Amino acid sequence: MPDFPFITVKQKEHSFKLTSLPAGLLTKIAYAAIRRKDIEEGAVQRVLNGARIAGVKDFALKIGDFPASIVLNWNKGPLVSDGSSVKIPDEEKLAQILDGQHRVAGLKDAIAENPLAAAYEIPVAIYEGLDTPNSARIFISINTEQRPAPKSLVFDLYGVIASDLMDPTALRAGDIVAYIGSEGQPYHGWIKLPNQERQRGGVALSTAVSAIKPMVGSKGILEQVGITELEMQKGIFSNYFSALRALYGYSWNDRGNAFIYASGFIGAIEFFRSHMFDYCKGRSSFEIDTIKEALDAEETARILQIDVKGLGGTEAANAVRDRLISAFRPATALHGFKI
Repeated sequence: MPDFPFITVKQKEHSFKLTSLPAGLLTKIAYAAIRRKDIEEGAVQRVLNGARIAGVKDFALKIGDFPASIVLNWNKGPLVSDGSSVKIPDEEKLAQILDGQHRVAGLKDAIAENPLAAAYEIPVAIYEGLDTPNSARIFISINTEQRPAPKSLVFDLYGVIASDLMDPTALRAGDIVAYIGSEGQPYHGWIKLPNQERQRGGVALSTAVSAIKPMVGSKGILEQVGITELEMQKGIFSNYFSALRALYGYSWNDRGNAFIYASGFIGAIEFFRSHMFDYCKGRSSFEIDTIKEALDAEETARILQIDVKGLGGTEAANAVRDRLISAFRPATALHGFKI
């Protein structure tokens, strides 16, 4: 079992061993645990991108400089160390990759093509025994402060970390999106989670959260009228989209329905913000019937994806919003709040 010298780096809450490993050993011991696919502590990674792996492989074979550390979470028992060097067994899958999975995969492919690449020395930072919340904290820190990760994966991981690192407004919006995407709700099966199999239609988690987030923040329109409880906010968005689903009729889940795509969702949210919210506030009711009565059912049911196909994202969302405005039939006001 080979020994590798290391230094211990102590930071605010954790420490890690900083060392270098030959690429051949690194690619053997390291593996990616995928969020929502692998059922184990510390699973925070995204699905691998083949094009990125091919790019890393070419880079490794032509240049071979990798100054940034691969970040690992050693989760197969304690590391054996004498204080200045650490023993790394020559065994498969001993440490989860927290950062650098495409580099590791690219190096592995490079070694397969040219075995000399196995000798490349790669800097590695090794944490030990991190659970999912702590793995998520480190993953988000790297991918929000240092370089971007897919927004849906970042929003998804907010749910497993401690409150001091999360964006509370994004978490609130995420809870609402999770609710309207649950069984029996209008977007059941249509909210696309990270690493989910591709499908035609659906709204990415990041798109839905980003659309709702401005309305549920500290200066959002719901707080301005005193609607701050999560359950009340969930009820409002559920009622709104349930009303649209009822007006749309049995074809709501057909892939021709514009509302089950990103542009339709964003357009519907924009219409709610610009017209329906004030209407419901004036009626003192956010009930499904109140919302349905303000919209022309025949006009609403004709908002199809084919009508916005080929338009840019913002242009398509605006087209859906404008169609809802044209279907808007406001009635006179009542008194008393109902949700």
